[in-house]
Amino acid sequence: MSRRNRPEKREVLPDARYNNLLVAHLINKIMLSGKKSTAESIVYGAIEALEGRTKKAGIEALEQAIRNATPIIEVRPRRVGGATYQVPMEIREDRRLALALRWLIQTARKRPGKSMVDKLSGELFDAYNNQGNTVKKREDTHKMAEANRAFAHYRW
Repeated sequence: MSRRNRPEKREVLPDARYNNLLVAHLINKIMLSGKKSTAESIVYGAIEALEGRTKKAGIEALEQAIRNATPIIEVRPRRVGGATYQVPMEIREDRRLALALRWLIQTARKRPGKSMVDKLSGELFDAYNNQGNTVKKREDTHKMAEANRAFAHYRW
């Protein structure tokens, strides 16, 4: 890995149907082996199912679900002296979104169910209602940071 400079971030274009960057990020995270049209059909089907279950606009429900799954603080290992401490730190905005989407997709893939559309819409509905495995993961991350608050002065 290069030590000199970081590569510039690639710009993600908004998706075709909703003209929304968040949906485009979700489609790109769901995509496997370059099959974007399959990923689009999964995400659009899940948004429509979520819209039917919540009785709100699909994009608003999706944004609320992702907001409920997004962590704010996490612990990072910091070596001081001979010991490694878990230091709580705030998360950058782009990493927050990446973690939330990654957790949503991982837990959706582990869910029992027939199709990925059903699994993803179920996980999004659970996150929308502040329950489910994704929100539990966020709560666990926050609890770990709270438990290690004594080491917050080791921040850099």
